[in-house]
Amino acid sequence: MQIHALDFDISFEETFSLIGIHTVIEDYKLAYLLNKNLQTHFSKTAEELKFENEKNEACFSLYHYEETNCEYDWYLISNSVRTENSNNTSELLLSSEITTYLIPEKKKVDYFIKISGDTNYTHVAKVIEKIKKIDQVVTAYRIDKNSLKSKDFLTF
Repeated sequence: MQIHALDFDISFEETFSLIGIHTVIEDYKLAYLLNKNLQTHFSKTAEELKFENEKNEACFSLYHYEETNCEYDWYLISNSVRTENSNNTSELLLSSEITTYLIPEKKKVDYFIKISGDTNYTHVAKVIEKIKKIDQVVTAYRIDKNSLKSKDFLTF
């Protein structure tokens, strides 16, 4: 008797474009400037993007904007979070700062903009040019999501 096995290799990879932003300003200020320059309406989500492991817990700020006429979901995500780790020994109080990255291979990127949906190259290029015109932004550029080892952290 022959046995037949079917192998279903179905992957549901989300379609999205990713923009990296370098800036020293706080997340709320960047969201305000993006809203002003891109005519978006980013607002802080009720819950942050939360990750836990054995060593620590990290909560990354997350802003969302739904572009209903083009069916895009935009997310502004911080790439790093700093937490203070204090060790209380018998006589000394030692404190150190731990930085945790959402995408560790892109440590120099301060924020990501994730545009979910089937965006075209021209649309994303126009968005990047507008972001670069913001005085407080050092630079912005498109990131190839397939080059990222940690791209699963961007699936939410």
